[in-house]
Amino acid sequence: MGVSGSGKSTVGAALAQRLRVPFADADDLHPPANIAKMSAGEPLDDDDRYPWLEAIGEWLAERCDTGGVISCSALKRKYRDQLRRHCEGTRFLHLTGTPEVIGRRQASRPGHFMPASLLQSQFATLEPLAADERGCVVDVDQSIDEIVDAAAAALGDSE
Repeated sequence: MGVSGSGKSTVGAALAQRLRVPFADADDLHPPANIAKMSAGEPLDDDDRYPWLEAIGEWLAERCDTGGVISCSALKRKYRDQLRRHCEGTRFLHLTGTPEVIGRRQASRPGHFMPASLLQSQFATLEPLAADERGCVVDVDQSIDEIVDAAAAALGDSE
């Protein structure tokens, strides 16, 4: 989980490979209307996100017993609660960084449907993991290998 440009897809794919489980990018599950809205520079609202989160939850439910990694912003607690309703044991990896670090990372992804102009709205929406949520936080201002190492170690310890 994390704001756009935090490395969710890159880290998620690498972590899934390390864990030998399937990977999916939740961006691929957005309905066309969501992509059009974001491409036009408009942030999604909760009504836009609900069916998208349900599709992600269904993906998680299919892998609840065997494992999987999906990259998803999951910016609010209620979004994470919605996902957990599909797979209670879901753990979250919050990829965090300063707006400057994330902005630099986001700028290296030209052509992505999420424009850099929406980054501030993502930071404003973000609700970090609460103490009672299963998961961990990893700073993204390091190499992908270091992020994956930290995530694998932290998530392995949370069982």
